[in-house]
Amino acid sequence: MPSEFYAEIITPEKKFLHGNVEMLIVDGIDGEMGIMKGHIPMITPLSIGSIKIKQKGAWREAATSEGFMEIKKDGVMILTQSVEWPEEIDINRALAAKERAEEQLRQKYSMQEYMQSKASLARALVRLRVVNRGQNLND
Repeated sequence: MPSEFYAEIITPEKKFLHGNVEMLIVDGIDGEMGIMKGHIPMITPLSIGSIKIKQKGAWREAATSEGFMEIKKDGVMILTQSVEWPEEIDINRALAAKERAEEQLRQKYSMQEYMQSKASLARALVRLRVVNRGQNLND
């Protein structure tokens, strides 16, 4: 039996995940980070990206916005603005968001608007990547 630990992923709208997992892989601000049972306690910010979750020997991936992760001796809690399974992502909406963000990046806006457009583009690209990976896993 693999070593498991308790994990929660929470958004303002819902508790996305709560239960035992074998491993998590998250996109941190310095790159991917893997978490297994017994990981050193810490708090770290998370980047726009994905969360890979291993439960019962199977991997699933979800798209996520930025957030924070707290690793404690008894489990992991991730707080994020949004998180979606591939089947929850509207591909047409994500493509439209990608196109809007790319157009906004081509415009001459303030630094704040540029950063917002860059974050919008990153979220759209992650959502599309997670959908494509989910489809490839099911082929």
